[in-house]
Order: sequence, then structure tokens, then C-alpha cells
Amino acid sequence: MNTLDRYREKRDFSITPEPRAELVEAGGDRLSFVVQKHDASRLHYDFRLEWEGVLLSWAVTKGPSADPSEKRLAVRTEDHPVAYGAFEGTIPEKEYGGGTVMLWDTGWWEPLDDPGEGLKKGKLNFRLHGARMKGGWTLVRMRGRKKETRENWLLIKQRDDFAGRSADALTNRHRTSVTTGRAMRAIAADKPAVKPERHAKPRPRFRKVQLATLKDAPPEGENWQHEAKFDGYRCLIAIGKGGVRLYTRNGKDWSDRFAALCEPAAALDCDAALIDGEVIAGSGGGDFSTLQKALKAGDPLTFYAFDCLHLDGKDLTDDPLTDRRAALETLFEGQPPRGPIRLSPVLEGDAAAALDAMCEAGGEGIVSKRLDAPYRGARSCSWIKAKCVRRAEFVVGGWSPSDKRGRSFSSLLLGSYENGRFIYRGRVGAGFDQDDMDELSGAMKRLARKTAPFDEDLPSEMKGATWVTPKLVVEVEYTEFTGEGRIRHGVYKGRREDKEAGEVSAGTEARAEGGDDTVEGVRISSAGRVVYPDAGLTKGEVAQHYARVGERMLTHAGDRPLSLLRCPEGIAGECFFQKHAGKGFPDAIGTLPIEEKDGETEDYMYVTTPAGLVGAAQMGTLEFHIWGSRRDRIERPDRLVFDIDPDEGLDFAEIRRAASEIRQGLDACGLPSVPMVTGGKGIHVIVPLRRISGWDTVKFFARTFATIMAERDPDRYVATMSKARRKGRVFIDWLRNERGATAVAPYSLRARKSAAVAVPVTWDELDTLDRADGFGVADMEDRLSRDCPLDAVDAKGIGDTVVSALEDWSRG
Repeated sequence: MNTLDRYREKRDFSITPEPRAELVEAGGDRLSFVVQKHDASRLHYDFRLEWEGVLLSWAVTKGPSADPSEKRLAVRTEDHPVAYGAFEGTIPEKEYGGGTVMLWDTGWWEPLDDPGEGLKKGKLNFRLHGARMKGGWTLVRMRGRKKETRENWLLIKQRDDFAGRSADALTNRHRTSVTTGRAMRAIAADKPAVKPERHAKPRPRFRKVQLATLKDAPPEGENWQHEAKFDGYRCLIAIGKGGVRLYTRNGKDWSDRFAALCEPAAALDCDAALIDGEVIAGSGGGDFSTLQKALKAGDPLTFYAFDCLHLDGKDLTDDPLTDRRAALETLFEGQPPRGPIRLSPVLEGDAAAALDAMCEAGGEGIVSKRLDAPYRGARSCSWIKAKCVRRAEFVVGGWSPSDKRGRSFSSLLLGSYENGRFIYRGRVGAGFDQDDMDELSGAMKRLARKTAPFDEDLPSEMKGATWVTPKLVVEVEYTEFTGEGRIRHGVYKGRREDKEAGEVSAGTEARAEGGDDTVEGVRISSAGRVVYPDAGLTKGEVAQHYARVGERMLTHAGDRPLSLLRCPEGIAGECFFQKHAGKGFPDAIGTLPIEEKDGETEDYMYVTTPAGLVGAAQMGTLEFHIWGSRRDRIERPDRLVFDIDPDEGLDFAEIRRAASEIRQGLDACGLPSVPMVTGGKGIHVIVPLRRISGWDTVKFFARTFATIMAERDPDRYVATMSKARRKGRVFIDWLRNERGATAVAPYSLRARKSAAVAVPVTWDELDTLDRADGFGVADMEDRLSRDCPLDAVDAKGIGDTVVSALEDWSRG
């Protein structure tokens, strides 16, 4: 019997507009699926999966649910032709299945097991890629009663990032056709497809959110805007074709949990938008624990918008905050001021007054934002948060048993990740209600382990604890951090399901309270002192930067003589270069005797470990400048550097052009090179060298190369330091290549207002950059996730072949 015979027998195709029964050849890269809302004798949803040339079909009586605990009855019906997946309309009343049919969802499905075997055994596991149904799902066949003719299955949502908690949020939120935008009544009346008056452009994709850096006090100055700090869930609202999506800070789609906010977001008058903000409980605020209770109870939520990343097809992230805020205010014109979606107000007065007013009102604190700064998807010092209440996220590493009846545990044992190590941060034993205890107990039992997850020795009173794999993130209020970096008087506020354990670091909170800190085993005194006032970067954060980039930086800067630029009072104070070791230097900074030009021998410094870099930071070092040779063969350089130094007024495009022409010349000589944006005005073009030539040879080659470029194009280049001759030109500085000269090290901070970092880039990437100081501390996580361009080129020696090629190039 043909698999579509039952479908054909039930219908009169001279009356019904449904597609005729035609098998199609199985195949194609993607298998389609469709869900049709069907108002027949009883309203239901027809769930259909393409397989072997037909649509396998089930009637889901209550419709699909995104809640994994909600199992929906799905009655197997006759197979349908694949063409049925495009049917929307009305089946005549006296025909089989008479009533209105809406295309409720369409997309493609991905079997996770063999569907043929699954149909036989009664279990299908699959992943859906639809406009509304996403992620993992399961169909399970129920045991049938004797003489029962119908085949009953259950449709169940798997637990993943697309799972929700509300049983009917999925069907309640989506009430119109996914293809025509029509409601059931409009389809029944055969009205035309709804013309999209709004949201005509593609919906922007999720992107990483910008995060604020915690400080003990807000920044002062006219270049900062101050806003209230909310105690809720960070949320991105994406609006465009296909509707509205609400994402957590980690990109999880929580549109079902925040379903009440979707409709007011859809009412915003735009073609497309990506809005950054925070979801809080009710209309007036409330803390995080109140928000969690509101989500469970279905109480009202409010979204406060504070940034606009994309509007009507234009990416705004490179625009200054002043422009992004203006776009946001225009978008929210006409919105009810007390509606569920609101504009976050800007606080009046200076920073201290704004913080005082917020704290007196019982608020969380304030966030201060640089008015001229672009939006960057990372933690940044252009956003500074100052808190009224000390509160932070921690990761649960275990729990202590309770001897009280009805209490599942006495306290949670907390930790945070610091430079890849899981550090103990104390315990919390207050703030739990019975629901909290039950929820946490169940979650911890699933994560139980035999050994402690902490990467350090633990206090003796923790004997008898039960350990768990550190995955649960919780928010805790506390009075202070102890000198050992542990919290006092912790109070539990709720779980943070929007945050991943690996991103939780409480070191920032500990440092923000002032005092000392320990980084790479080095004690950092006055860690909270701000050394970059404009960027808001502290001494402790400088040390953290060098600990973070240490291994990468030492590949290129380690084990070679260096000079330090020290600014003990920060860049606003006196700064000075130091190239010889002095008294009181940390042991991690080594010394090397080197004979100088005058015949005298001096001790030069070098480092081989991240602790050496951090030790220098403890002494106020901001910049590291390195020799072109390593200490084991001090007279044999292993790198050649051309420093492109532009005259005032030349734009960055001219500097990029100069770097490109240097590269072309070096390529002609058989020397591959790598550009490095210096964090200042210029670019360094770096050539890794085999150690076969001495300083005189390398210096002669560099000087000759730069002179040839200057002679070829004297209107653009000079090879001498003369300021007068440099007017309107680029100085190709070859002097970095003589014995004793230094150049700024890769991944070194620069002692400039922006707190920029010197970063090697690829030649293709350089073409996309518009400045040499565009990378900061907050960008280093991303840079470290990539290979270093300096590691991608082979070192070459300056020998006869290279010299001959240089001569040929000079005549070209």
C-alpha cells in the first residue's frame, strides 16, 4: 500500500484546496519540518517531519511546549505529501479535517539517531531549526491499550539553551502565521498576507555585551555619563524580520521566560534594532532574588534600555556613546514612560553626588560610561561600576552538611576563577528559603564528586564537606572581603543561570575594596590605586594584564635585555626609563652583566616568567622595551624592526601605506615580516631573524633599506631623525637595530591616556584598522584566543642572498 493512500482516501481533491497525494524523491541536504495550527473539530497543532518523500505527521492536542517537564500528547496520523508543508488556508467544513489551517512554524530538522530505527522502536531524537521551535526534541511512543487503533506518542522538549519554564509560552507568544503574518480569523476570511509595516530588515544577530569594571569610586569629569546600576538579568533585545528575540548576556534565547516583553518590544517603530539593557522585577526595581521569584510566579517584568548597538541596518558599535544614546532616545520617543520597556535615565550631577543619591534611595549603585567611547563586547574601563551594596557572583564548589531537621545543607562553599585557578572565596549560609534549598540540593546532587575542586589548600573546618563540580553560579551579598580574599557575612540572593562558571571572577571585587592583592605569587601593594585616570585602570589591573598575557608576551620579550618605563604614581605623575637593575628588585627579575660602548660593564634586566613581568608592575612599570637579541647570544640579533614614525597631522592610512611598502621591499629581499600596532601613533614592521649576523650587518641592512625607500619617494619618506626634514613625511626609523637600542615589546601596555596595548596583527587585519591605539586590556582575551602572527613566519638570515636581493630591489 502506498504510504499516501490513506491521505488520498480521506479527501476529495475536487473540493478541498489541500495538495494532491504525490510522493517526492527522498533526498536533499536538509529535511523540512512544519507545524500547522489547525482549527478543526478541536483546535490542535499538526507536527510534521519530512522523511523518505513524505511528511510523517502527529496531531499535538495542546501544541508544543518548550518546558521539558511538560509532555504533550501527539497522536500519529496519516502521512502527508511534502507539498503540504506550504499549505495555509481553509478546508471546507464537510471535508475531512474541515477548518482553518495556519503555517505556525517552518524550518528543517536534524535527526540525532536513525529515524527508520526510531520509528520501529518508538523513539525519535532530533534537533529543530525553525523560526519558533529550536533545539533538541524527542518523540516517544506510548504503550497502547489492547484493541486501541490510534498510535499515541509524547512530544517532549529536551533540556538545552532553548528550553523554557512556561508550559504554554511558545504557543501564547506566537499567534500569527510564520509566513503571511495572518491570524486564524484573517486566514479563514481569506484576507491577504499582512504587509510588514515594521521590522522590514533582517533581525541583528546576538553579539557579546560590554561589561563594566568595578571600582571603589566612580570617575569624575565631564566626559562621563552616569546611570543607575540595576540588579537583574542583562538582556539584549533583537528586533527585525522574523520577530523579536530576547537574549541573555551569554546568548541564550530567553524569549519564552521574558515572553511578556516581546509584544511591547515588537511595537518599537524601527526596521531592525539590537538594544542592550536589563530586565528587573516589577516596575520600580527590587533586587535579584525578587526577580527570580517574579519569573517563577509570572509577575510583571520591566526592561530598562541603556544602549543601542544596531538600528535600521546600521551597526552603531563604533559610534561614540553620545550618538548611540541619541539613537536610543529617538527610538523610544512616544513610548509610555511607565511601560514594560523603558529608557534608562541619565543621573544628574557629578559622579559622587549621583552615587550618594542612588545609595540613599536604596539602589544598587551606578555605572559611569565614557561619552566618547565605542561599544566593545568585553569588559572595559570605559564603563565603570561603583556599588552601594557589596554583591558578587560566585561558583559553588561544595556544601557543608546541616544537623538541623528539614535543612538540606548548612552552607554553600564558594569559589571563583582567577587566572585559570579555582580559588576558595568563603561560604554562605543565610538567605535560603525552602524552595531555594530544594532547588540547590537537587542541582548539587547531580554534580557531586569525591575530590575538592579548589586549586589551593583549604581551611581545616571544611572537613566533612561534600564536593561538587563547579558549575552552579550564585549571587551573594556580603559585608567585606578578608585579607585572605574571603567574604564575611554572606547572604544568598539567587542562582545566576545567565552566567557561565568560567567567567566568574571575584578578584575584581576583592581588589576594588582597596589594600593589597597577590598576582602570580607577587604581592601588589595599593592594588586599587588608579594609574590610568582616563581609562580607570588600577595598578592591580596592570599586574593582572601582565599575568594574563605573560606566557604569550615572554615568547617574544623573555630572556632578553630590557628597559622599563616606570610610573610609580601613574601616568599623571613622573615617569622614567630604567635599563639597569637596582636595589630592591624582585628575584623574578634577573640581571645580566653586559659590556657597554665605553668598556664599562653594567647589569641589565631580563625576565623569563610571568612573575617577573608582574614583579616589574609592582614597581610601577607600565611599559617593557626589549633588545633585538637574547641573552644567550647577545651579539647575534634575532629580530629586525622598522618603526614607522609619522609627522604630526598624517592620518593612519598613510602609516598603513608605508608599512605595506616596507613589506613589499622586504618580500623582495626574501624576508617575511609582521606588523605590530604600537599602541601609540605608529606601526612596527618586525622581521624574525636567524642568528647568523652581528649587529653591524643588521644595522647596515636596516639603514640601507630605509635610505632606498626615502630616495625612491622623497616626498613621503625620510630616513633621518631631523624634525625639519620630516615635515609632512614618514620617518622610517631604522635606529632600533643597533646594539643597545630597544623597541616596545609585543603585548606591552603604553603609558598613554588610552591605556592602549602594543599588538601584533596580520597584514590582512592591518588593512581593517583605523588607528594604532585601538587595542586595550579588555581586548586581550580575544587576542590570546588566536595564534600570534609573529609565530606564523619563519626566521631568515641576512646573508649574501638577501644582500643581493636588496641590490636588485634598489635598482627596480
